[in-house]
Amino acid sequence: MFDLILAGGAVVDGTGRAAIRADVGIRGERIAAIGDLAQADAGRVIDATGLTVAPGFIDTHTHAEGALLVDPQHANGLRQGVTTVLLGIDGMSYAPLSRENYKLYRQWLSGLLGDPPEELDMSSVAAFRAHYHRKVAVNTAYLVPHATVRLEVLGFHDRPLVGEPLARAKRLVREGLEQGAVGFTTGSKYYPGPWADTRELVELCSVVREAGKVYMSEPRATPRAFAGGGPAEAMEIVRQSGVKLHLAHWRTGADSAGRIEAIMGPIDAARRDEDDVTFDIYPYPSGSSIPVSFLPGEVQEGGPEAILQRLADPTVRGRVGAWLDAHQSLYLTPMTFSYAPDAPELEGARLVDLADARRRSPGETLCELLLEQRLRLGHVTAPPESEAVRERIARDCMELLARPDYMVCSDITPAGGCTHPRCYGTFPRLLGRYRRDYGTMPLEAMVHRMTDRPARRFGLTGRGRIETGYFADIVVFDAATVNDTGTYARPRAFPVGIPYVIVNGEIAVDQERCTGVYAGQAVP
Repeated sequence: MFDLILAGGAVVDGTGRAAIRADVGIRGERIAAIGDLAQADAGRVIDATGLTVAPGFIDTHTHAEGALLVDPQHANGLRQGVTTVLLGIDGMSYAPLSRENYKLYRQWLSGLLGDPPEELDMSSVAAFRAHYHRKVAVNTAYLVPHATVRLEVLGFHDRPLVGEPLARAKRLVREGLEQGAVGFTTGSKYYPGPWADTRELVELCSVVREAGKVYMSEPRATPRAFAGGGPAEAMEIVRQSGVKLHLAHWRTGADSAGRIEAIMGPIDAARRDEDDVTFDIYPYPSGSSIPVSFLPGEVQEGGPEAILQRLADPTVRGRVGAWLDAHQSLYLTPMTFSYAPDAPELEGARLVDLADARRRSPGETLCELLLEQRLRLGHVTAPPESEAVRERIARDCMELLARPDYMVCSDITPAGGCTHPRCYGTFPRLLGRYRRDYGTMPLEAMVHRMTDRPARRFGLTGRGRIETGYFADIVVFDAATVNDTGTYARPRAFPVGIPYVIVNGEIAVDQERCTGVYAGQAVP
């Protein structure tokens, strides 16, 4: 007797092998049988004839931790077929932090992560994981974030991490890994992380290497980094510490479209073996973030309240605005606000238009808005205007994904009414329009990059495959019609062609409707 049978579908098992026609029987939270189950009894049978049955997708790069604590349904991910999300990405999240530091970082990160409950215990990775275990609709895996550890040890200050503070930071990283974290992350511009030098990251990554975990890096550019940062710094950390590296959302952009060798050649030349570096990618030509992260380091000193005090001074605000205009114009010009909880009329507004209306420069206007909104702003970067450039970036994405060391991420930032379309469309966009338009790789290979590949890399035991004994994290989709429907102008649109999603044996999406079941586990 099975609890659920998925009958007659084309089973793509996640390994890259060709699909087979089979039934999948589920008992409890695991896959119990694969084959001809026509004579078996089940509590429910879903007819999957004409559909593809695949492992649930593993999203290797999300910023969903705050949103999940407010909306545990996570419909924007779940409806894409995502059954597991990685948290703690880009070196910043909520644990391990004291109560005071959690409140401080909660404010600084609010434009990106939203506004979770203020009174939560985030003092350890174990405490963090407990907030999600069987309380949200998807599985969650956590990576210890560098900036968070630095904040807990040194506060929001530009100080060297040496001596006893370094020893304490290493203990926090080690304890987090022992408590179930699957790796360690750093970011490009999320303070207090940028105040670190390469030596500090090597020291912390030595702990990660000892634990056999993965270091995920969002490459940065800073004089404090080896060779000025970028992949050169990440590869130097690999060389000195021996850690395995994962480079976040590594892709071409408007300035490198069509030049894959330019971004991949130096990394491939420096790697020791084929498995010491992996990558992830999302299928969009621009990203999203928080405007507060663009402020210079000296303005960040002391954290949110100190930042606001500086911006409240017209002289300082003018000086910072001029610096932004001079050094961050490439980011300011395409900035559209995605999240402004206290001024929702700003959501969807372009910074340059607001600057014109205020008769200020974009930099000055951004400083004013950050002051008015107490830093609680998120933004989306508009895509390149050139259709040819957008098309070339899309082709690059598929060529990169065809490499065996790549996997898929969404990099979702779900807060706000005008969020990035990747929050709703990443996985179906790749499975649908990109696969059909470009024909770069077969369906089975694409599913592998979304399932078994990330599960193996991050040690997600018993997940990522349709295999007897594995957890029943499964997505059922129509390979002929699956597609994203959202745009930059109308991003909050669910995909089509994904009628069923199962998480740990329980139906989480039933005929394209979320069921309200919170079966997600803190994994591995």
